[in-house]
Amino acid sequence: MATKKAKPAKVESKTSERMDIRTIARAANVSIATVSRTINHVPTVNPEIAKRVWQVIDELDYFPNTQARALVSGRSKLLGLIVSEITNPFFPELIQGFEDIAVANGYEILVSSTNHEPKRMSHCIRRMLERKVDGVAVMTFGIEEPLLDQLAKRKVALVFIDIGPNRPGISLLKVDYHHGILQGVQHLAGLGHKDIAFISGPVTLHSAQSRRAAFSASLEECGIAPNPAWIVEGDHTMEGGVASMERLLAAKKMPTAVMCSNDMTAIGVLHKLYRAGLRVPDDLSVIGFDDIHIAEVTIPPLTTVQMSRFELARAAVTALRAHVEPSENAEAKREYKIQTELIVRESTGSPRAALTHLTKSKTAK
Repeated sequence: MATKKAKPAKVESKTSERMDIRTIARAANVSIATVSRTINHVPTVNPEIAKRVWQVIDELDYFPNTQARALVSGRSKLLGLIVSEITNPFFPELIQGFEDIAVANGYEILVSSTNHEPKRMSHCIRRMLERKVDGVAVMTFGIEEPLLDQLAKRKVALVFIDIGPNRPGISLLKVDYHHGILQGVQHLAGLGHKDIAFISGPVTLHSAQSRRAAFSASLEECGIAPNPAWIVEGDHTMEGGVASMERLLAAKKMPTAVMCSNDMTAIGVLHKLYRAGLRVPDDLSVIGFDDIHIAEVTIPPLTTVQMSRFELARAAVTALRAHVEPSENAEAKREYKIQTELIVRESTGSPRAALTHLTKSKTAK
């Protein structure tokens, strides 16, 4: 005689009843242990039973206790993300991509901002440790290694941009700054520019040093002589872009094009040029770096080197999961490559001298 399959009890919403795992077990007509294994995605649970449990969870609008789940599984299913600021649109866009990818893979995220302050970094790390995160992506484009030792000693998986300690459980996102910046210099050279300035980020940041080095190398590859007076240090803010452009305007000879270490700097440059009565790109061409969303709607729309926030976020989550779930994912790699690409918009054009020369050549014919 065939045995009848167990059916879930009739589900009734009782707001007065304390909703917990026992309620789910009773309604689904299964044991508490089965509900626990289902919620924690233990693969040995019968698929039909698991489906029944999830149906009851959905009907009762039950939210599993993530802390209790962490005790059972040994994992918090929580990934940390540390950024240097949230006023630069680059970072909110990065956070959004990180959260979308983490949630799609069954993780929650905990976000902290250092605001470029070492004391805040210490606070950020403390928050991560208190919440027992499984891994942390440090997207500050600079590290304070002594502080991060606290995470490494507790065997928390870590991801850094560009550089980081060479230890187990740590991966790097290696950004190819040179490719996109070389494309930018080649683009300007093709338009006829030879007098090209560069506004860097803070020289204390490794990423700013890398972008500056990539610019110098790109000039050399294009056969353009660098002018030290046209390489100015900025601070990756709009105000820094304004101040740096003021310095370039005060120079004995003005460049015909300016490349910037990030888009916020470039937006500050556009503002200063507008206030100075100069037109972009007629009087000066401008290129940014990052390709934040607002770069599409500046006046004129900004030519920039794209560094995809989505690719950074996807690589970070992939690396952290590979460390946290070694048996479930591909083996973690030490390095993950992040490409850059020039996006040409309307802030670049031929310099006046080149246009004048072209007009004279056509007249002579």
